[in-house]
Order: sequence, then C-alpha cells, then structure tokens
Amino acid sequence: MKPALPPDGAPLLHTASTAPFEPYAVERMTPEQERVYLASQWQLMWWKFRKHRLAVISGVFIILMYLTVIFAEFLAPYHYTTRNTDFIRAPRQEVHLFHEGRFLGPFVYPYTQRLNMENLKREYDIDRSRPQPIRFFCRGDDYDFWRLVPGNLHLVCPPKDGTLFLLGTDRLGRDMLSRIIYGGRISLSIGLLGVGVSFILGVIIGGIAGYYGGKIDLFIQRVIEIVQSLPHIPLWLALASIMPPSWSPLLVYFGITMILGLMDWTGLARAVRSKLLSLREEDYVVAAQLMGAKPARIIGLHLVPGFMSHLIASATITVPKTILGETALSFLGLGLRPPITSWGVMLNEAQNVNVVALYPWLLYPVVPVILIILAFNFLGDGLRDAADPYR
Repeated sequence: MKPALPPDGAPLLHTASTAPFEPYAVERMTPEQERVYLASQWQLMWWKFRKHRLAVISGVFIILMYLTVIFAEFLAPYHYTTRNTDFIRAPRQEVHLFHEGRFLGPFVYPYTQRLNMENLKREYDIDRSRPQPIRFFCRGDDYDFWRLVPGNLHLVCPPKDGTLFLLGTDRLGRDMLSRIIYGGRISLSIGLLGVGVSFILGVIIGGIAGYYGGKIDLFIQRVIEIVQSLPHIPLWLALASIMPPSWSPLLVYFGITMILGLMDWTGLARAVRSKLLSLREEDYVVAAQLMGAKPARIIGLHLVPGFMSHLIASATITVPKTILGETALSFLGLGLRPPITSWGVMLNEAQNVNVVALYPWLLYPVVPVILIILAFNFLGDGLRDAADPYR
C-alpha cells in the first residue's frame, strides 16, 4: 500500500536526523577493522603470508642457506681444494660427546687405514681409544674471502694432527662438507642471476607486447610460442656444448647463467602482457599519456609497480628451475667445470653406479638440491597466495 500524500500546500514529511553530522562516525569500526582498513597492500600481503606456515619456514631456510654460502670460507672446515691424500673416499666421521661415560664435548674418533689386498679397496677402521676434540673459532686453511680479504679463521676446524670429515671425502681426498658449502655459492647465485636475466627480458618484452598490442603483440606472442615449443634440455645441451673449452671458469659461469636466463623469460613475459592489457586503459595511464610521458616511463613507473607482487611470486617459482638446469648441465659434464665447484659438478662424480654403491656419501650433494628446490616452491606458493591479499 502506497503512503498517503500530504494535502496540497502542506510541507513534505522527511526523516532527516537533527543530530550533529559526524562524517567519520557513520559506522564505528573496531580497532582491528580500522587496522586492516588503513593497511597498505604490502602490509596485507605480509599478514596473509605469515599465515602460510610452510612458506615462512621455507623463507627462513632459504635465508639461512644464502647466509651460509656468503660466509662459506668461514663456515667450511677446509678449503674446497684441500686434498687429504691419505684419506681418499673416506667415510664420514660421527661427532660424539661422551667417551667411556665421561663428557668430553664434541669430538671424533680418528681413522686407521688399511688396503684390502683381495679387492684393492681402502678400508677405514675407527680407533675408539683416542678421542680427538673438535676445535672452534680456530686457524685453519688459508683463503681469500670473496677473493678480496685474506684470512684463515674458521668456525670449525679438525683436531690437531687429526681429521674432520663429517660427510666423508671424494676421490681426491677432499672434504665433502666443505665442497658442498662452497658449491652452494655457485648453484644458488646462478639461480638468482638466471632469474634476474629472465625477469628483465620478461618485463621488457611482455611490457612492449601488452602496452602496444596489435601487430607488435601478435609478433611477440608467436616468438614466445616458438621458444616454448623448443625442448629445454636438448637446447641447453646444444648451447652449453658450443662454449669453447678454452674459456675461463668465470666466463663459463656467466655463459651458463645467460643460457638458463634466456630460456625462462617466456612465462613471465606473458604474465606481464596480460596485466598490461587490462591496465593500459586505466585513467591514470591516460593521464600520463596526455601529460607527455613516454611509454618506457609509463610501463616502468606506473604499470609494472601495480603488479610487482605477482612478478616477485612468479620469479620465486622460477629460481628452482634455474638451479635444476645448472645441476643437470654440470652433472652431464656440459656445464661448469673444475676447478669451479657446484652441486652439479660434485654429482658428476656420482654417475658411476658401482662407485655410488661402494661410496654412497658421494650422493650427499643431491640433498641440498632437493631441499632448496622444495623450499623455493613452498615459498613461491605462499607468495602467490599473498600477492592477492583481497581474495
């Protein structure tokens, strides 16, 4: 039923409140609601990322791994080139705290070596009568910290007149743990540098395709499809095999980085293109164009920062692919070569199944590879969920 209208000439009824107007008191928010309402996008991302416990643990693990390889010279018991010719392919030494019921602190039992004349194999026996205390913050092998500062201070050193092979030794008597720590510097840095190359190419090429569209976009998309259709591993092998053997280890390092970076930019380029296609018609982009801003400035300062969180998540997921690529190339003998050491170079010695059966500790470098790849994948999942905090 419609309400009755007032008679002609009578004032219209209204329901306006006579209370003083308070623009910020229309709806009272709790402190928690106000905190969320006033938070920036990066704060919302951080709050959502913290709820992903596995991603947080993975992030902490990755930070610790990178800190470890940064201070590899200090943390490794030996220099990665130090050879112990009396202990070739020696098994790992276990750390003990108690000897015959007495607490002695961290120590190891020394090896006694003998040659088995039946199979000509070196065999090592543990001498449990002579505990050898492990030294901490001690002087050991000389090194050049990042090839800049000479030093010989180590966190852990072998006992005096003793050895400390926590993960065993390789065919040249080099400590496996020290080489894994040094090798992580190469493998992890190639992951970041390779992703940096692909990130730059993806943003530039994807930005051009998404901003201009039309025939330029059509041409770039066909190029991306051609690159994606090529099998990556055979192409990696082909590109790595054309590097001259006379190249220095540093040139080989940068060559492998460029090869890995040039193969992983296509997915990021398409992500950038799709975002720019949806954002290029926004009012602030049109305003920048009317003010005379150049396309490079619009893309770099106005469009890309708007979805930088998505780019970071995509780049994080790409890092393990690059690490796996370097490991695969070095494992096959087409990547990095000695004297540079990486996890892939170390695994190259484990190609022979018979050797692995006799000396299984040669496979230890695969453990950090698996852990770091899982950590990056979990971190990428957490960042990808947190990149859209309003979902």
